[in-house]
Amino acid sequence: MGIHTGDSIVVAPSQTLTNEEYHMLRSAAIRVVQHLGIVGECNIQYALNPKSQEYIVIEVNPRLSRSSALASKATGYPLAFVAAKIAVGVPLSRIQNSVTKSTLACFEPSLDYIVTKVPRWDLAKFKQVDPHLGSSMKSVGEVMAIGRTWEESIQKALRMVDTSNNGFEPKFNGDIDEELLRPTPQRIFAIASAFDRGYSVDKIHEMTKIDKWFLNKLFKISNMRNNLKDNKSIAAVDLTKMKQAKQSGFSDKQIGTYVKATEKEVRAHRKSLGVVPHVKQIDTLAAEFPAKTNYLYMTYNATGSDIPEDKG
Repeated sequence: MGIHTGDSIVVAPSQTLTNEEYHMLRSAAIRVVQHLGIVGECNIQYALNPKSQEYIVIEVNPRLSRSSALASKATGYPLAFVAAKIAVGVPLSRIQNSVTKSTLACFEPSLDYIVTKVPRWDLAKFKQVDPHLGSSMKSVGEVMAIGRTWEESIQKALRMVDTSNNGFEPKFNGDIDEELLRPTPQRIFAIASAFDRGYSVDKIHEMTKIDKWFLNKLFKISNMRNNLKDNKSIAAVDLTKMKQAKQSGFSDKQIGTYVKATEKEVRAHRKSLGVVPHVKQIDTLAAEFPAKTNYLYMTYNATGSDIPEDKG
């Protein structure tokens, strides 16, 4: 609470809600839109007490938003298309999903991957703007990353949001305690720096109130980074460690900075170990990739055929 959704890192599907909490909020959403008589697209924001099942409806938005476009891309479910059809009287049971071409709109998307949205700020252009995040949105855009693990997707997102980022790296040079207590766009990097200085998950949780599930994942990335730094050359990184690094979202360039090797050298060694990416498609029943699909993502496995444009 207190941070605008547009300035928050968003993860889908939810990782920290219990099954009971998820269905409780889902049922509440259905009751709300039925009571208000909303036809078409709508999103509802809740505040859920992490220590109980108490929840509050913050707002109901009967419209498309920036988050709606993100949700469509993340799930392969064309919200705007379906909402337009419903608005002119076509029922869900007669609307074909324009992405999958094989399911109807009344089927809810099922995700076997994790999507992470990271906002992009450009506060350097506005010298007098207070950098602290609050209820007024200050971000100017966002990126979306997909992976099999949250560690993979958060590191991909951090690299996409700014080309100067290698990933979840300890690049924060300010007052860590102040940053953890009063967040700015640099908080994620302050957490990385805090881990490097010996802060525990419990201490960071007390200061930030970020769920320990996410902090434990970030701590795992930090430990993996230190593990890679212990290797004196890329040749010392074996199959197990390389696979773990890739599943934790480390790029070839990122690994190279730890073992004093070039990106090309890391890539060549990785491929020699058989750790290559697999291209997968969001929400489809087709045996092959249809030519019209736009929703593809890569995940790393230890075996499998390589793809032509494997850039690590």
